[in-house]
Amino acid sequence: MALGVKALPFTFVVHVLGIAGLILVLVWTIDFRGGLAWESTNKSLIFNIHPVLMLVGLIIIGGEAIVSYKSLPFSKDVKKLVHLVLHAIALILGIIGVYTAFKYHNESGIANLYSLHSWLGIGIIVLYALQWIYGFLIFFYPGGPGELRSFSMPWHVVFGLFVYVLAVGNASLGLLEKLTFLENSGLAKYGSEAFLVNFTAVITVLFGAFVVLSVLSHAPAEEDHSYSAI
Repeated sequence: MALGVKALPFTFVVHVLGIAGLILVLVWTIDFRGGLAWESTNKSLIFNIHPVLMLVGLIIIGGEAIVSYKSLPFSKDVKKLVHLVLHAIALILGIIGVYTAFKYHNESGIANLYSLHSWLGIGIIVLYALQWIYGFLIFFYPGGPGELRSFSMPWHVVFGLFVYVLAVGNASLGLLEKLTFLENSGLAKYGSEAFLVNFTAVITVLFGAFVVLSVLSHAPAEEDHSYSAI
């Protein structure tokens, strides 16, 4: 099912919201939370890498990979390659982002995998990886038989959107979880940092919504039926 509107305006909104989300998460982690560090006596600086990589990777770059078929003025093969590479970058950043959460917990003496956010996060990374591998093998190289590609394409699109929506929801859940921890530790509930984190979550949800709207909208006429993978 496609909406009776063109996708291009939605893709422009996606780009703008992506830039806004990137700025907000960097301002939060660098200005309010003290910065980013792979090794530090202040273990919170290690954790700060996690929200940056997850938002930039799975959400923003992953979203841009999804809308690439509707926004780039290139041939189908070029868009397929861009789509594949962007998803690979998103997956790699997501894996590193998950690792930093474990690294922070282990070096801080905090238990791992105790929250719904962490459970969903592991599941989403696994599903994202399986989706990428399947898309690579069937739609890119070596490529599946024509009948298998035709059968797989709509399911690949639906499953890809499902995993992406899960990622957006879990990112918002993670921001809520972290903000709740901070507020329980004395952060002002109506302070500027609390509002910044909430606005970051709102931008994340809006970004995901416009990604989905882009997929459900009409691509330019010359690109019809070119959406072969997510």
